[in-house]
Parts: sequence; C-alpha cells; structure tokens
Amino acid sequence: MDIIGRKYELQELSESFNTKQAEFIVVYGRRRVGKTFLIEQAFKKKRCHFFHVSGIQDEDMKVQLGEFAKSMSETFYDGVSITPANSWMNAFEGLSKAINGVQNKLKVVLFFDELPWMATKRSKILQALDYYWNRRWSKNPRIKLVVCGSSASWIIKNIINNKGGLHNRYTKSLLLKPFTLYETKIFLASNKINLNEKQILQLYMVMGGVPHYLKQIKRGISAVQNINNLCFSENGMLFSEFDKLFKSLFHDAKKYIELIRVIAQVREGVSRDEIENKSKFSKKGGTLTDRLNDLELAGFIKSFLPVGHTRQGEYYRVIDEYSYFYLNWIEPEKSTLIGQEVGNKFWIKKSGTPKYFNWMGYAFEAVCYKHISQIRETLNIDEGTRVGTWRYRPRKETNEKGAQIDLLFERDDSAITLCEIKCTEKPFVLDKEYYDSLLNKVKVYKTVTRNKNQIFIGFITTNGIKNSKYLDKIIDGIVTLEDLVKR
Repeated sequence: MDIIGRKYELQELSESFNTKQAEFIVVYGRRRVGKTFLIEQAFKKKRCHFFHVSGIQDEDMKVQLGEFAKSMSETFYDGVSITPANSWMNAFEGLSKAINGVQNKLKVVLFFDELPWMATKRSKILQALDYYWNRRWSKNPRIKLVVCGSSASWIIKNIINNKGGLHNRYTKSLLLKPFTLYETKIFLASNKINLNEKQILQLYMVMGGVPHYLKQIKRGISAVQNINNLCFSENGMLFSEFDKLFKSLFHDAKKYIELIRVIAQVREGVSRDEIENKSKFSKKGGTLTDRLNDLELAGFIKSFLPVGHTRQGEYYRVIDEYSYFYLNWIEPEKSTLIGQEVGNKFWIKKSGTPKYFNWMGYAFEAVCYKHISQIRETLNIDEGTRVGTWRYRPRKETNEKGAQIDLLFERDDSAITLCEIKCTEKPFVLDKEYYDSLLNKVKVYKTVTRNKNQIFIGFITTNGIKNSKYLDKIIDGIVTLEDLVKR
C-alpha cells in the first residue's frame, strides 16, 4: 500500500538519509498514527542495511534483549541464531561490531521502534544509547539512527529535552499527526471507499484521522453502519481500544483516564481549579501539571488561554475525537452491549437526540481546531496570524453578561475575525435571536478587552447558512465543510 500524505516527513527523512554525516532522527506521535509504516516506506526501498527492532509492551529487559538479538540476526547474520546480550551496553557493542563487519559501503539505518517500551525499569538503555551514540555511532557517516515512540511525553523528556549526554544530540525531530479531512478522504479512496464529505466528517468526529482506525472502515456501508460495527459491537475494534490506548502510553494509565474523564465532562472547557475540585489530584506539587502536559503532548487535550483576557486563566478541552466519543457514548453503553447482538440501527436511534447534537457540536469544534489553515485560507486571513479562543465569565454577584467565542484570529491589519462554529444537519438559520446574541458577543468582547480594532465575523458550518435579512448585516465570511476538506 502506498503511503498517503506525509510529503513533508518523507522529504525530511530522505534528506537525512542522503547527508554525508551520521543522523539521529526522532519520530513521535500517538499510537496507531502510522509511525512504523512511515519509517519503513522512507528507508526500506533504499539501498541500505535496515535494522528494525521494536520494543514490546509490558515485557522485561530479558525479553527486549532477546528481540534485539533476533533483529540483529535477521539483518546482519542471515538469520543465524545469536545469543542475546545480558545488558544494553553489551547489546549495542554487538550491534557496533555487526555494523563494522559489513563489507560493503551501504548506509545503515538503525530503527529503534517504540523505544519507551524498551526502556524498562533499571534497564539503563538511555545511558547505553548516550555512550554508543556519542562515542561510536555519531562518528560513522553511514549510520542513520531513528528512535520512535508513541509516548510523546517520554520522547520529549528523555530524548528531545534530555539533560544528560543526549542533550542536543538529535539532528531532526518529526511529530507525526493524524490525517486531515482531505487526507482521510484520499486514504479511504485508496481503499476503494468513496464517501461524500458528510459521511467522512461523521467518521472523523468519531475516530479522527488515525490511519489504523480508518483501515477498519468497510466498503459498501454507510458511516453510521461502520460506526455501529466498530464502536457498539463487542468485537468491534474501537469498543475496547480506549483502555489499551492509555495503557500503551502512560505508566499509571488509570490516573490519566480519571483526568481526561473530568475534562470531558464540561463542553466549554474546564479550568485547572475546576479539575482540582472535581478530582483527587493534589493542589500541591507538579503531578497534575505534568499529567496535563502529558495528555496535551499526546494529543488528547488542548489548553486554551483566552486571547486578550488572560485573567480568566488557562482552561482545557478534550480534542481527541475517539476519546471524547468513547467517554460519552461507548463507555456508558458497554455493560448493556456486552454479550448482545447489536444491529446497525443502534447508532441511528441515538442520532437526533439532544445528547447527539450536543456531542456533534463539540466534536465539530475539535475538527475545526485541527483545520486552521483551511479556515484561514477561506476567510482570506494571512498566515502567521495569532489564533485562539475567548471567553468571559462574569462574577456571580454582577449583572454582567458572559460570552464565548469559538475561534478568533488576531490579524496584523488592525482587525480581528471572530468565528462562530456550528454543526447542523441542514443550512443554519440566522434569525433575530441569534443575530442579537452575536451583537452581544461583540459588545462583551470589546468592553472586556477594550480592543479598538475592526471586528469581522466569520461563520464555520457544515451545511452553510440559509439566506436571511440578518446574514448580510453581520456575517463577513462563511466556511463550509467542503472548504475544510480542501487540501
């Protein structure tokens, strides 16, 4: 299967391969996003010795070293069995000897896949990697070292921001993100699954642009049927993926699940104080800060600092589509679904309910936050513009009105574009009541921020806006689903 998208990443990897010096490349991104496939596609077809070893989740050092020996045997010794080393220092010494023993002058790609799983307790693999990179491998221009991991926080802390001997030793880092809507459309089409934009959005709001999830989509049935089969059937992949996902990324997975569950409870976002009050996390120390940071680095949540009104403080929202869907829909139904035969009408029955439309609105906002460049292009807003959100919660004892702005662009031309985001089944109806609410938002924003810049209002919607006498009075630009699916 040909790789979809990833042009930038493939170009960067190709450039690193072609240099006349040793390279230390770091690739990270969430589980199932296609990191291994990317590295294999980038290097396996090139004339080189490709050494690929992968960490094994929840296995001890002895097992990890056994797999390392097997990979060395396959790459350098024609499959002849070799005795596993008893430490990573000895394992890397054996690898160095194998590299030096290669008679031809081909380059050598060392791919350490899921390195965080290889770094078991007291394994000292980082110390060994530090020693062999700095003393041996970095001096060999044929070597291209690639370390990879799904635990973004581990990779950033231990490799990218390493304070010891690996400090500033990597030569390139690549964060592999899920597909955009456009890439999702192309990916599905490559599997002979041709769906329209509305069907693709329905799938995306459930599983995001995670390639491995999208590979489970079946041809010839609708998005609703696919969602039902994958999420609400005991044998469906996404029915039990959530716990596996968190366990694969975090050592103390239950604490992270508790934390994301608290954040997912409030649609408009939850402040740190609210998280502390609603959870068992201590207000003292950095544990909560570290865990919030880990969740954000892994792409599960996003922190927002209201533009122009930082006094309101940072707040957090769940932006991982699958996690939010699981917590709102799959988990509450699990006990009743287990052992039952679920027909394809289950998810259809849920659509049209108030909870369904509330979920759709939240999920679509998360989709928009990942397609800022498409929104900017449609609204003719220059690149480099500051992007954020804004909300104001007045004190309870006052008569002030609050307001929340889904998305805004602080432009360099003395103007600000405030954006409304609406996910509707039909063209949105902009009536007098909604028109007045928009005027109020602009008024509150200007009053609170004391901003004198020109205000424009953009509208991002799945099905456009129905023409009315209020449309031309207040809306300066419209972004539709078709615009979001653009390249």
